[in-house]
Amino acid sequence: MTTAAHPLVVRARRLADGLLAPQAERVDQEGVPASHIEALKGSGLLGVTAPAEYGGADAPAAVARETAEILAGACCSTWFVLTQHYTPVKLLASTELPVRERLLGPLVRGELLSGIAYAHVRAFPRIPVRAMPERDGWRFDGTVPWYTGWTLNDVMLLAGVSEADEVVFAFAEAREQPGLRPSPPMRLAALTAARTVSLDLHGLWLPGESVVLRTPREKFALVDRPRNTNASPAVFGVAYAALDLLEGNPEAKETARSLRGRLDEARREAYALWDHPVPHERIEERLAWKLRAHDLMRTATTAALVAGGGRSMGLDSRAQRLAREAMFLLVQGQTAEVRRAHLGHLSGFPGPTDAPGSAG
Repeated sequence: MTTAAHPLVVRARRLADGLLAPQAERVDQEGVPASHIEALKGSGLLGVTAPAEYGGADAPAAVARETAEILAGACCSTWFVLTQHYTPVKLLASTELPVRERLLGPLVRGELLSGIAYAHVRAFPRIPVRAMPERDGWRFDGTVPWYTGWTLNDVMLLAGVSEADEVVFAFAEAREQPGLRPSPPMRLAALTAARTVSLDLHGLWLPGESVVLRTPREKFALVDRPRNTNASPAVFGVAYAALDLLEGNPEAKETARSLRGRLDEARREAYALWDHPVPHERIEERLAWKLRAHDLMRTATTAALVAGGGRSMGLDSRAQRLAREAMFLLVQGQTAEVRRAHLGHLSGFPGPTDAPGSAG
């Protein structure tokens, strides 16, 4: 870990070891508590890469990745609520619109937590949420299939597509209100604790000053693509947590040693691509290392289950929780492109992600 001495990495490790990991099995069954969110708000981790003038740490991307690894490996549900916060902060930091001065400081300093409601934009040509100009603002209609952190978040970043094929991003309060109705909390095979709902939008009106970005849908797709073809730090976090379990078992130490070397290599190569100066280049390589990381995470968490024997079937088993979290991470943020590549990889059919010099 190359950023271990950074104060935010130290803080994340302290939070993970002292609070998140010891309670992770209970949280998995009962839900992320408000006390976890308050601890995160007070940790400085909500503004890892945000501008210093707004209270952020302005830390390198490597620090953000490592803190994500640490938190995801300790309690993936809590990490998943937190990770929704970073895109709104990034968008606010890059705009000069009035909403920046209203929200960026409070979000960076931990006074507010934001969720996101825009993954549905990736469903094109389906348009689950429409945005229409109305009364010096925007009206949103449709269904947000997934919204994480309900009752934990203070605000949400909502997106809809206009008739001009423009994606409109705007902030709304994360609460039931005229034009916005949440579903009951979803019961999921993994990360139910992250409090995910769907949102029914029927005439939700937001003022023009709530808008943070309007951009052509094709331009959004170009910028968004590398986010889903890069390997997620959470994948490495869960995989390393499984290896830590294996290393505590005398029968499994050699398995852990072998997997750790391969995981270290995948992490190094994947993060080098994260840092490539042109984010939308080398997509096939990004996908290849993403799939290699998925393979290693799946193998590590399966090995932890096997090493645990029958005890792994208990809901209080850390190995089982990690295996279910790994299952979730296989499809988190999935696009049609990633799904096709992953299925081809699993089937053994040759394709771009199996090319020489790439992970296959």
